[in-house]
Amino acid sequence: MGIFVFLPLVLPLTAWPVARLAEQRLHPRTATRLLTGVCAVMALCSTVCLILLMVVGTAQLPGNPLPDGWSDPEVRASVPYHEVAGKAAIVALVVVFASCLRTLVRHRRVRRRAHEALEALPRTEVAVLPDHRPYAYALPRGGRDRIVVSTAMLACLDSPERRALFAHERVHLAARHHRHLLLVRLAADANPFLRPLRTAVAYTAERWADEEAARTVGSRRTVARAIGKAALVSRGTPTPALAGFAA
Repeated sequence: MGIFVFLPLVLPLTAWPVARLAEQRLHPRTATRLLTGVCAVMALCSTVCLILLMVVGTAQLPGNPLPDGWSDPEVRASVPYHEVAGKAAIVALVVVFASCLRTLVRHRRVRRRAHEALEALPRTEVAVLPDHRPYAYALPRGGRDRIVVSTAMLACLDSPERRALFAHERVHLAARHHRHLLLVRLAADANPFLRPLRTAVAYTAERWADEEAARTVGSRRTVARAIGKAALVSRGTPTPALAGFAA
């Protein structure tokens, strides 16, 4: 077996070419779903690999609470430097779980603060905030999904462009893109080699929303113009920290 026991840890190095092929060859909807699934499976496999390395390498060390039988001699013999690998796996697992926990806590805190900020507004699908900073984002919450947009952003767009922008955000909500983005962020926390897939999913999710919005409003040019204007006026503007979660 030898060094091949470490294969699940380094297999995500293939993430970059996989992401590039999916972006170029597949429909954005298919690419988003496929890359999210691949990312989650690879992260799970690498985490399970770390757990097994920890068990095999440290089960028989003095003071370890694990049963000695969990570390079979033949299995230990097949793992290069099993004690070193086991101890390193403990450190890696602590980092993985701490990173994932931090991401989940931040995700929950940002969502809660965003909803609290809208409590005083009418519970309409679109919440317009009086703000000189231009931004727009989708805010998911069970059956109370909302689109949040600032007055500055609305002032930058004409009527057809506003329809395109709202259609774009509605696709994010309907397709639950925030779940894809959270899952790949957690996967990248579990294995940093998966970061190219996280970036790719963020890109394909935006393309998915663009494609569906263009079909809804009946004009690719209008969608491109609306998204382009929104990106230009938002550049350098700190938005309410939902990017990457609510998209």
